[in-house]
Amino acid sequence: MERYYSYSRFIKEYFGEKLYKICIDGGFTCPNRDGTLATGGCIFCSEGGSGEFTENASLSVSEQIHLGKSQTSRKYQGEHYIAYFQAFTNTYAPVDRLRALYEEAITAPEIVALSIGTRPDCITPEILDLLEELNKRKPVFIEMGLQTSHDSTASFLNRAYPTKTFTKTCHALAEAGIRVTAHIILGLPGETLDMELDTIRYLNTLPVSGIKISMLYVLKNTVLASYYEQHPFHILTMEEYINHLIICLSQLRKDIVIERMTGDGPKDLLIVPKWIGHKRLVLNTIHKEMKQRNFTQGGSLCQKNL
Repeated sequence: MERYYSYSRFIKEYFGEKLYKICIDGGFTCPNRDGTLATGGCIFCSEGGSGEFTENASLSVSEQIHLGKSQTSRKYQGEHYIAYFQAFTNTYAPVDRLRALYEEAITAPEIVALSIGTRPDCITPEILDLLEELNKRKPVFIEMGLQTSHDSTASFLNRAYPTKTFTKTCHALAEAGIRVTAHIILGLPGETLDMELDTIRYLNTLPVSGIKISMLYVLKNTVLASYYEQHPFHILTMEEYINHLIICLSQLRKDIVIERMTGDGPKDLLIVPKWIGHKRLVLNTIHKEMKQRNFTQGGSLCQKNL
């Protein structure tokens, strides 16, 4: 029994085959890093801008695709891939530069879709037109970092845009026929389970197609690391996180694809919690707990707490 709408199921339904993502570094930055909106970036974001697993930005897009294929050849025998622009804000550049990067990616015959990680305040009408144009040639998937629907928490995170901006951009992308995935974080300082459920209920009202959920973790050389050292706050245990996750998913619309249920930051940078480094154990425990609770995505609120 499949208890939730998994990403692997979506990919097979949408493309008819299993696919592998090749992470690409387009050499971007963010408006809340370069001083346009703020400096320092989101307080949890690493120096690599969540792109520690991308290829070398000094290489061209084509070279990064070739390298990504060779590095995954042992565990993936398929012929097709998704080009994933991951590090920093991947629409934060002039349209001409974006067109050149995206065109180089989708021109490769083995690339069947384009996935772009970005911020909702970095999609201008001109960029939206470009994305809509490319989406008619090969599917374009947009991932946007929301983290929370609560502006007070977002201010603490230095997200540097109001939630209403996410709402507006999400609708604009959906109207252009572009699939949207929202990133959220559980266990944020000051947030309760009820506040996390507010974020889930907010997403349920939007034309969101997918969700990526991560546990808050603290990495070295981040603003959050300095804050945690000076003001230690509670970090969810694995049991607490799984409990929050399952309850949140039980309130999520059934048609929203669960693209990620846990995060796994680079082990050499990870400060806390150490348990996220055991990804297979975490996922197996999540699935075991779902079975024990008779969980289904979008079902009634689970009553059993860990």
